[in-house]
Amino acid sequence: MSAAGIIDKAAVIARRDLLTAIRYRRAFLITIAGAFAELAAFYYLARAIGPTFRPEGIAYFPFLVVGTGFYTFLIMSINSFVAVVQDAQHSGTLEVLLTTATPAPLLVVLSAMSSLLQNAVQFAVYIVAGLLLARSTPHVNVLAAVLVVFCSVAIVIAVGLIAAGLQLALQKGSSVVWLIGSLSWLMTGTIFPTTALPSQLRTISQAIPITHSLAAMRLAMLHDTNFSSVARELAVLAVFAAVLLPAGVWTFSYALRRARLEGTLSFY
Repeated sequence: MSAAGIIDKAAVIARRDLLTAIRYRRAFLITIAGAFAELAAFYYLARAIGPTFRPEGIAYFPFLVVGTGFYTFLIMSINSFVAVVQDAQHSGTLEVLLTTATPAPLLVVLSAMSSLLQNAVQFAVYIVAGLLLARSTPHVNVLAAVLVVFCSVAIVIAVGLIAAGLQLALQKGSSVVWLIGSLSWLMTGTIFPTTALPSQLRTISQAIPITHSLAAMRLAMLHDTNFSSVARELAVLAVFAAVLLPAGVWTFSYALRRARLEGTLSFY
């Protein structure tokens, strides 16, 4: 399939999702309001802990803002792949959609792109509001931050396809995302540095891609560092993406073939 064809399909899906978002715009406003309430809670938590606690050499509130904001973006984006499949199953359109000329994994990715963009907007609003509340003026390495987002989104697509495949196979894709989210919240340095974990858990945490995404984003946004300081984490994220993307495509394709053979494609 040509790049122009993919762009055309993405534009059609984006237009559909934009019309849906406009129709349900209050939901977006409620989400933003919830994000501000979360920021307020973290702000007072950081004040209660005090200024002496400086994980990774930075103030705790900015540490929380970047960690929780980027973590939420990643987990919500993974969940959007499961939601695409679930919505099509509930509406009875899944079988029709997956019999089009567009490869099924690509169709799911394109369908999830609008949610990823919406999550990215929420993340940007959250970060800007949080840093303003912290009265922090970090020296953001824009190039490094963009590359961190790019590599992290590639990993999100891979894990999202795996979760979507499990939704087809076991009808439990959302449970997988919940499990990933719970483990990540505890072990990836979202609200406290991974150095606080026991040594065995620290080792396991290094095998979770989100750990490196959060570390790299904090380096890019909160530390006055050059690009080379982020390069190691970017290299780790690139390796994760290179391994997980083919695995994600294969998992979803295999689950789709099995569901078609067993006649369970629309089960949910």
